[in-house]
Amino acid sequence: MALDLNMPILVVDDYKTMIRIIRNLLKQLGFDDVDEASDGTEALGKMKERKYGLVISDWNMEPMTGYELLKHVRADGALGRTPFIMVTAESKTENVIAAKKAGVNNYIVKPFNAQTLKGKIESVFAD
Repeated sequence: MALDLNMPILVVDDYKTMIRIIRNLLKQLGFDDVDEASDGTEALGKMKERKYGLVISDWNMEPMTGYELLKHVRADGALGRTPFIMVTAESKTENVIAAKKAGVNNYIVKPFNAQTLKGKIESVFAD
């Protein structure tokens, strides 16, 4: 399946610099339609208003973590099939397993570059 560079992407992170970094990496890869949210609660609200082709979310945020956001998204009939990539600074095996069980499509450990991000996005849409 060819990657749709026009699909809207939602980047969720409570750290503005990280949002900027991911947005710039996505731009390098050819994605221009990028929205942002500063936590899971805001992201969920945006996802109810607009259909996103991909969500890239940080794990550690307050008040709703990326993990909780993922669980909410997967439990929602309208949002449940949205491709979801989790980004975290922690490579703890139990976190990766928990995210997989919750239905994450892919997992990126910080720091990462455009090639890593591209590979993760391509593998999500490779089926």
